[in-house]
Amino acid sequence: MPYLSELAALRIEVFRDWPYIYDGNPAYEEKYLHTYIEAERAAVVVAFEEDAVIGAATCLPLAAEPSHVRQPFIANQLDPQDYFYFGESVLRKAYRGRGIGVGFFQAREAQARSFMVYKTAAFCAVQRPDEHPMRPAGFVTLDAFWGKRGYAKQPRLQCKMSWTDRGEAEQTEKTLTFWTKKL
Repeated sequence: MPYLSELAALRIEVFRDWPYIYDGNPAYEEKYLHTYIEAERAAVVVAFEEDAVIGAATCLPLAAEPSHVRQPFIANQLDPQDYFYFGESVLRKAYRGRGIGVGFFQAREAQARSFMVYKTAAFCAVQRPDEHPMRPAGFVTLDAFWGKRGYAKQPRLQCKMSWTDRGEAEQTEKTLTFWTKKL
């Protein structure tokens, strides 16, 4: 995949900030991104300024995700085959608020609709406590942005993922809540 190392570095850069506060490493990131190279019907949408990668968004059928991501759907009698999963949307700070994030959602939704079998788009976002010591003052969630795109938070659909936070020595488990939209 072209730009693999640039996309890995971008994920590390963006997810370093709140609320993910992720302490990533390039080797893991490149391996992770191979999921989107290898999965059928997957897509990686990349934003550029001239030749520089400034943002990216990923998507693939939910059925191609690991069991811990599919499990909350199965537990709620929802068929993962009906869902198209949006892995992440990362954009450098200087380019936010210019409509690029909206374009990422539009491109991924178009990818899902192109197959004419997926009923719903889904993604998940980490849940951190408001009193977390690394939460920046005045932080505004993306809830309003996602709601404006037609997505609704699904508190009954939650999964667990583990990663190492900045300043920590070991991975810890985090709760992520899904948002969905009918296609």
